[in-house]
Amino acid sequence: MAAVLLWPAVSVAGFLAVAGLVVVLGRSSTARYEFERNAASRPQQPAAPAPAPADVRDAAAARVEAPVPAGPAGGCEAADGAVATVTPARTAVGLATHPAGRRLPGAGAPTAWWLVDGSGDRPEALAGPFDDRVEADWAAVSCELDGAVRTVHGVLREDGSVSRRPSPQDRAWLAELGTQLDRLPEDWDELLTDEDALTTLVVEVAAALVEAGLALHDCSGTDPETAAAGGVCLTPETTYGGVLVSWRQHDRMSLQQVRGAALDTAVQRSMNTLLADLLVQFGFVVDPFGEDGCSLVTAIRTHPLGG
Repeated sequence: MAAVLLWPAVSVAGFLAVAGLVVVLGRSSTARYEFERNAASRPQQPAAPAPAPADVRDAAAARVEAPVPAGPAGGCEAADGAVATVTPARTAVGLATHPAGRRLPGAGAPTAWWLVDGSGDRPEALAGPFDDRVEADWAAVSCELDGAVRTVHGVLREDGSVSRRPSPQDRAWLAELGTQLDRLPEDWDELLTDEDALTTLVVEVAAALVEAGLALHDCSGTDPETAAAGGVCLTPETTYGGVLVSWRQHDRMSLQQVRGAALDTAVQRSMNTLLADLLVQFGFVVDPFGEDGCSLVTAIRTHPLGG
């Protein structure tokens, strides 16, 4: 009987010992991080008038980090309420003390993700490089950077600005958009040119619809399954210099009409109204066209901001 009661007691005691060890290690790690962060936020003490010994000078020189591009002051708030002042590169020094941040390298660094000042045509790098966008975004949130800071993918120039380059996500998106544009009807074949304004407009409209989660209707008919699924129809309207936008239901509803003609008409009108409202939200100039509820897109007024 005593042995039966002894094993539960030993298990509980072992669990408490392991839990206590985890708590102690966690406090030690947190204290070490806060100490390094607070040390980075303290202003440097003025140098003593007497020269330091040679071994001290050598040790101090070994701790000097690479310079970063200059910019206005900024930084992250320390744990004790103090603000880490950043003189050489604004928030870059504050980010360097954070586990997700680091100091800026020199020009010629490999293509990577960077935190940049969102203003101007040549955004100035604040911190980087980062291996992925999640790491860069987390560093920006941790250091409570303002809304003007953006995350971009590119290479660092000699003047400290970032030259943008397509990211893996950008390349995947362009491939997906190209697949959707292949579904355009044959009416576009003679109109699509690199310098044509209507070509630019239809690409912008298609991109907005796909970003919203809507697929284009496969008018080419190369794949019977995708052609039967329905989607958004984009038809050129050269007389008015625009793109006609309408909805095409699944073949089961539009051709076979398994739910009746009345519901088929109601669904098409509802979806056409939704498409018009959606494109207005994206900044397009949208006008009603015809009696079927189609929309005519003639221009884009504004480009909504994106990451």
